[in-house]
Amino acid sequence: MELNRLNLVFSIFAVALMLSLFGCSGASDNTTAEPTPTPTPTVRPVPTATAVPTPAPTPAASSSAVFISKWGTQGTGDGQFREPEGVAVASDGSVYVADYSNNRIQKFTSDGVFVSKWGTLGTGDGQFNYLLGLAVASDGSVYVADAFNNRIQKFTSEGVFVSRWGTEGAGEGDFREPRGVALASDGTIYVSDHGNNRIQKFTPEGVFVSLWGTEGTGDGEFQEPEGVAVAFDGSVYVVDALNNRIQKFTSEGVFVSRWGTEGTGDGEFSWPLGVSVASDGSVYVADFSNHRVQKFTSEGVFVSLWGTEGEGDGYFRQARAVAVASDGSVYVADYSNNRIQKFSPGP
Repeated sequence: MELNRLNLVFSIFAVALMLSLFGCSGASDNTTAEPTPTPTPTVRPVPTATAVPTPAPTPAASSSAVFISKWGTQGTGDGQFREPEGVAVASDGSVYVADYSNNRIQKFTSDGVFVSKWGTLGTGDGQFNYLLGLAVASDGSVYVADAFNNRIQKFTSEGVFVSRWGTEGAGEGDFREPRGVALASDGTIYVSDHGNNRIQKFTPEGVFVSLWGTEGTGDGEFQEPEGVAVAFDGSVYVVDALNNRIQKFTSEGVFVSRWGTEGTGDGEFSWPLGVSVASDGSVYVADFSNHRVQKFTSEGVFVSLWGTEGEGDGYFRQARAVAVASDGSVYVADYSNNRIQKFSPGP
């Protein structure tokens, strides 16, 4: 009896299962499968290119002069320098350089070929205690501002000692660190007496003639005069260094004019040191801390400039002194690069 009941339950369960399976299958056959939608791709915006500014070109080393050549490197050998302070050109084209920390003069051809040298540290005749400015007379005589010996020394073109004058002091013919020396066409000698803030005038033999200047900022006054140059008409140009200006005088020391102020613009200066006058009256100034040379008319009107800080051709690391040859070539003592550079002056 119990077995028959179990068979009946099992049969009912089997029938129910079959009906369930067949019903699901039929529903599946009649249902249209919806396609799975293709996902829409995410559109990524194209990044806008950021314009990279083109670096400004390095300023040309020369805007008004053409680089010709250079010579020198740091050292004590022939043709090497340790802080060249002064440069001068003779009528035959020979170039003389005041090699400051080597306490000597070096002589070169106009193309920079070493010729000779003389001098050593000391106080004797022909010795120097940190020489600065120098000038060459029409007869080839070389005059040197022997700064810390407080004197001027005269040599032949070959470096043979001739004479000297000066001692430390504030009297006539005395000096406190003479820095610049220049010669007029008649042989008259002008010396910038740095520590005494004045200009002194001498005969070719070193005999005192006159002086002018005192410390100050007014016309005809100085604050540490450095370079000095004489034009063919006798005009005297003085670098008034700490006043950042050039002053012009007659051959007798009468004030004529001045120009310059501190700055980096055209006609402005940052510690000018050297000056030279060309045969046409153009005035060239070594603008030391602006690392450049500036050119002016004889009246101080700005004409052009060249140079910027660097080590390449036509660049300077402190333009210390400048000299103009009779053919117009311009020589610059490139102080911290320990070299001399030669240029054609351009317009």
